[in-house]
Amino acid sequence: MTRHLLSISDLSAAEFTEVLDRSEDPAPQPVLSGKGVALVFEHPSSRTRNAAEMAVVQLGGHPLSMAGAEIGLDQRETAEDVARVLAGYHGLIGARVARHTMLERMRVALDAHGTAAPLVNLLSDREHPTQALADVLTIRQLLGGTEGRVVTFVGDANNVCRSLAGAAALSGMQLRVASPPGYELQRDDLAWAEALGAEPALFSSPLEAARGCDAVYTDVWAGMGQQDEAWARRRAFAGYTVDERLLAEAAPHAVVLHCLPAHRGEEITAGVIDGPRSAVWKQAENRLHAMRGLFSFLLGAADPLPAASAAAAGT
Repeated sequence: MTRHLLSISDLSAAEFTEVLDRSEDPAPQPVLSGKGVALVFEHPSSRTRNAAEMAVVQLGGHPLSMAGAEIGLDQRETAEDVARVLAGYHGLIGARVARHTMLERMRVALDAHGTAAPLVNLLSDREHPTQALADVLTIRQLLGGTEGRVVTFVGDANNVCRSLAGAAALSGMQLRVASPPGYELQRDDLAWAEALGAEPALFSSPLEAARGCDAVYTDVWAGMGQQDEAWARRRAFAGYTVDERLLAEAAPHAVVLHCLPAHRGEEITAGVIDGPRSAVWKQAENRLHAMRGLFSFLLGAADPLPAASAAAAGT
């Protein structure tokens, strides 16, 4: 059966680790040789588009990116029809959509059609799983592993935070989330993370949440589709800036993460994101490697990582 990735929970803990191992494989198999990959973006994209396109090229394929207006999901054609048509041309489909339910509909249509093309969530209002893979890959590389590591997320418990919560559970990390009232992880988010094997710890104080942690993570206060809430969110998130004082509460070896784009002076200070403890640019680069590892896994899930590559990946 075709494997899709709409949620980080579509992977088991062992599969999650395999994707990370494949991400560090220095000689990936050209699983997309002679195939195209359709990349649909309802929202603008910088890192995800570059990472996805280059991952496809490195796996021997040909990427074709399309803006939402070109496709017209549920406007020119239904999302189901678009999925079926693209599967006839391409070996894999990636989509960045406003509503997660659209991805779920596309997956049902692809499975009913019997297509072999996996569907990958490149960001939705619910999750951002490819970002979470890059996040954990960065922590694993810089901190020597993930088991027992403590990550503090400061800000809106949004799609990035949800996927990070799932990824933390699958990789043996503890996630702390510091959010103002009204912007916390919800009860169903916590139940979902607990079902994966861990439960995020919720804090109202960013300083308390950062105490002794191994990584401090933040994101913009007003993400895609929330621009009209920017003023209200700035008021709500006052005191939740990742600054030098907050970073001083973390462990001395702690790194700083941000999924970008960054608004210096709002969710993070210039001194922190551009400082010596920032891993943000490594994290952004790892979007490519994580995407390549994921595509390789989905298209060759039955094929184990070659022994030589596994050794080079540190497994």
